[in-house]
Amino acid sequence: MYVAHLSLHDFRSYPAVEVEIGPGVTAFVGRNGQGKTNLVEAIDYLSSLSSHRVASDAPLVRQGAVQAIIRAAVVRDERRAILEIEINPGKSNRARINKSPLPKARELLGLVRTVVFSPEDLSLVKGDPSERRRFADDLLVQLSPRFAGTRADYERVLKQRNSLLKTARSNRRGRDADETLLSTLAVWDSRLAELGAEIMRSRIQLVEDLTPLVGKAYEAVARGATRDDAVLTYRPSLEMPEGSLEDAILAELVRRRTEELDRALTLVGPHRDDIVLALGDLPVKGYASHGESWSFALALRLASYDLLRAGGDDPVLILDDVFAELDTGRRAQLADLVAHAEQVLITAAVPEDIPAQLHGRRFTVAAGAVTLDE
Repeated sequence: MYVAHLSLHDFRSYPAVEVEIGPGVTAFVGRNGQGKTNLVEAIDYLSSLSSHRVASDAPLVRQGAVQAIIRAAVVRDERRAILEIEINPGKSNRARINKSPLPKARELLGLVRTVVFSPEDLSLVKGDPSERRRFADDLLVQLSPRFAGTRADYERVLKQRNSLLKTARSNRRGRDADETLLSTLAVWDSRLAELGAEIMRSRIQLVEDLTPLVGKAYEAVARGATRDDAVLTYRPSLEMPEGSLEDAILAELVRRRTEELDRALTLVGPHRDDIVLALGDLPVKGYASHGESWSFALALRLASYDLLRAGGDDPVLILDDVFAELDTGRRAQLADLVAHAEQVLITAAVPEDIPAQLHGRRFTVAAGAVTLDE
């Protein structure tokens, strides 16, 4: 699978742009601020319906415009389809396939799959647990698009439950009000436990599937490492039970009810979990060197690629300004590992940042224009 053509309207810095891409390696070269990352960000957005750079859709729409449109021609098994997403901040986004509207934008998920390497990847290792939770959940959506619905439902329940806890805290002086609110809270508890257990089971399985692949990738990119060095462990917000995970979440919610009411915050569930990354017996965060941290971050992305590839088509590999962050040895190792992919998209400030192994089509990006080098 590969993206053959990209069309943008009022996306980021582009009023309009059309780019013919194709399989193999394509590089977009230009100084910072010229719009090269915007091109690959648009393709990644089609894959996940979110940006790897910002948390909301509003920055994706060009200043002065009310909506942005991403349209791409995708080729799979020699069949070509036109995918389109209309980004409407504050409203529902709209999606189309071959000009036919889809009932929900998230039905576009799974039709394009991407793996993005970027400077922000270091936050997977050094950042907060939310970074690793998002990494896992985004990968799960690509593996099984229906997971996007489960995650959205959980976030909605969590928001409603937190709102109820705030109301309950402010009304605790009125006993009748408390009893009514607590009765309503029990209903949300059941739904939170049901959805939370499903998310946790999916993440636990993902960690199990990723661990050997991360070990293999870490051995390939870290000097002198073995595949047993890199370890992933899922750390839940409650003690893992031998029986029903859903029942265990419910029991923990009851046990921590007073604390939750005091803080007006849901303290149990997958939104409080973490994925611990370790080298041997030591956590990467706080102990690993800068080079080891980068190697682990690269290993996570390479493992994601291998896992997605094992389940179907090659994902589109996006290397967003990542070579400037790596030393010469890691550049060469990463280039060797990804050169075989069906489609590799690279952004770089200068041509010299791109390893020789990744020679291919090259575009110059400057002042809003994307020009194919001859």
